[in-house]
Amino acid sequence: MASKTTFPAPPEQSSTSRRATRGKDAPPRGKREAKQKLSKALGDAAREARQHARLTQADVAERIGVATEVYGRLERGLLMPSVPTLRRLCVALRLPADALLALGSAQPPTWVEPPEPSEPEEPQMRRLMRHVRKLNATQLRALSMVAATLRRED
Repeated sequence: MASKTTFPAPPEQSSTSRRATRGKDAPPRGKREAKQKLSKALGDAAREARQHARLTQADVAERIGVATEVYGRLERGLLMPSVPTLRRLCVALRLPADALLALGSAQPPTWVEPPEPSEPEEPQMRRLMRHVRKLNATQLRALSMVAATLRRED
């Protein structure tokens, strides 16, 4: 008579072992989905505020101290900023943090209107200023001489 080989039943998986099968340190699905929703809402609010302020992604990225590509990922909802970066983003976009984080009511965000500049700041001027801020003292003196020469009336 042939004997049957029996194997012990597999142990019940705990939530931590289920998490391990999805990937190390992977958050539970509910938390991950909530984080994705928050990232998307933050990115949408940041994009809307940036466009309202008539700024480019490069302008905002420079003001908050991140690379333009990083800021682009933030706007697309692929990246959550650190708390210090979020604070700088609020200042740069003149928008309260609760509006960026979609914590307020269903009302649209209210922007703090910036004071009217003496001259409208064109994208070309902002781009030029980004380059100028990166110059060292010698380069800045040379640029100043070129600008003075260009402004001279003959």
